[in-house]
Amino acid sequence: MVTITNASPPLEGERREGIAAQEDLDGSRRAGVPRSWLLLGGSASLSAGAVHVAAVAAHSEHRQAVWAFLTVALLQLIWGALAATRPSRAAALAGAVISGAALVGWAVAKTTGIGLVEGLDAKEPVRLADLIAAGFAAASLASCAAFVLSRGRTIPRPLSIAAAVAILGAGVPATAAAVDHPHGAGHGAGELASAVPPKTFDPTLPIDLGGVPGVTLQQQARAENLLSLTISRLPKFSDPSYAEANGFRSIRDGVTGVEHYLNRAYMEDDVELDPDQPESLVYDTKVTPKKLVAAMYMATPGTTLDAVPDIGGALTQWHIHNNLCFTAEGRVAGLTQGDGTCRAPLVKGTETPMIHVWIVPHPCGPFAALEGVGGGQIRPGDTVACDQVHGT
Repeated sequence: MVTITNASPPLEGERREGIAAQEDLDGSRRAGVPRSWLLLGGSASLSAGAVHVAAVAAHSEHRQAVWAFLTVALLQLIWGALAATRPSRAAALAGAVISGAALVGWAVAKTTGIGLVEGLDAKEPVRLADLIAAGFAAASLASCAAFVLSRGRTIPRPLSIAAAVAILGAGVPATAAAVDHPHGAGHGAGELASAVPPKTFDPTLPIDLGGVPGVTLQQQARAENLLSLTISRLPKFSDPSYAEANGFRSIRDGVTGVEHYLNRAYMEDDVELDPDQPESLVYDTKVTPKKLVAAMYMATPGTTLDAVPDIGGALTQWHIHNNLCFTAEGRVAGLTQGDGTCRAPLVKGTETPMIHVWIVPHPCGPFAALEGVGGGQIRPGDTVACDQVHGT
């Protein structure tokens, strides 16, 4: 005998719970892609944030730079934690904005400087910690794009976890490097290990150019003496009209950001390295009114780069300009042609060795040349000097 029992249909609430459970399971499976991508991106952002926190130590003397680094670090740390634990489309969009902005800021700081932020307003060279931090930001940005574009492609969870751990691990040495990062720019002699604690050049304080290996006490004394004399005497030419009244004429290169005024009489005499008779004055044209920032001393006519006076050894470096073309009035009007000549009626400038002495802080130290075409040419085989330990 078979007994048939009438089973009652499931309650509506139980049906809804079952559907919700299945949707949660499916959603969890689908979440494998974003969780994997944003786990990587979040880890990279956490590491980048740690590097920026450490960078505060290298810029502690500049309040605006400190706040800039702390703001970026806070955003990267918060987003990194959010992306790794609560992945969502909104998180991905926020991460794209934060990481993209960090990359743009990094690029500007390394190419032109961020003029509105004191301490970051001068161009800085790319160092390992900087490059790694930028790489972390790029990885975070890429993870946000992958979140949106993955279309079901997954990363094995063990692999994503291992990669995230590796990214966090890579942030440790980068953070340590950022702590030790000296605020300044450049390469060359200034980056060598210092024998004594170096001091950043400040024209308002007693001059101390120690800390560069290979520089003798005599060379250091000569460099400090020239710098000190220039700082004290050159400012009498602060007003361009006064300079013009005393024989200086602009070469009209102010569009480059600096403008040179030459004195033909001083260029042709046999007086060298005298702030009372400087061959050229350099004004900053990025400010109004233009500001006197350096002297550009020139050697006696006929001197070559191999015969220039030794001022400060590795602290100082002479250069020439062999590719500039001038008008008859002495204004820079172009560069030489492929054969090294100037197109008439322009004339080629002389190749007299010259050296800058800055009376304001400079990223590459008080004897730095200009950058790009304005930097001129140095002796073959030499490296353009940038005194990092005495830079700003």
